[in-house]
Amino acid sequence: MNEFELTGRARTHVVELQDLRCVLHYEAVASFLAMREAAAGAGIDLTPRSSFRDFDTQLAIWNRKWAGERPILDRKGVLLQRESLSDTEAVEAILSWSAVPGGSRHHWGSDVDVIDSAAVPAGYHVELVPSEYASNGIFGVLTAWLDTNMRQFGFFRPYGTDRGGVSPEPWHLSYAPVSVPALESLSLSALRQVIEASTIAGKPQVLARLPEIYTRFLLSIDGPT
Repeated sequence: MNEFELTGRARTHVVELQDLRCVLHYEAVASFLAMREAAAGAGIDLTPRSSFRDFDTQLAIWNRKWAGERPILDRKGVLLQRESLSDTEAVEAILSWSAVPGGSRHHWGSDVDVIDSAAVPAGYHVELVPSEYASNGIFGVLTAWLDTNMRQFGFFRPYGTDRGGVSPEPWHLSYAPVSVPALESLSLSALRQVIEASTIAGKPQVLARLPEIYTRFLLSIDGPT
């Protein structure tokens, strides 16, 4: 991927799967569809909830959280009030669940958030919280199936455990043949350039902490093996 693709400012590396309403890196499509077919054999309707996300979409998510227009959660998933947070605290809280624009793995088209549509009760609103993916949660069967099967299709969970950066996201899968080289290619200097040129809210606080953000929230992940 080139620098524009790595930072979400281009979509020349992704294709749209209209039936699933998702967008993936062209190299990830066949493996994801094969995994979805295998899951169906176990009674699981493996459904993407979020896939490729471009820079502007990630920027809007960040800025709306900064403004208190979208929920901000602490590392345990507890709702915070934006007006009670300092700007430094707001950056930390947002980063626990949302990447800085330019630094999201969703820019690569390799990463996808998934649910089991067959397990969703009528009228239930999926929240994408860890409790839903626990053994006794509505997606407990999905979690167990992915634990056993996802790696044979090239997928892994980059945020499977708490490493002090992004909070655990058991719904977030990553296609290793694309995401591993993408992470190696995304430099701190390239990320700094796109953030400096952006309209990100809290820019001074983000830039001041960017080396730490790059290390804690981008590089500190669970690997594919």
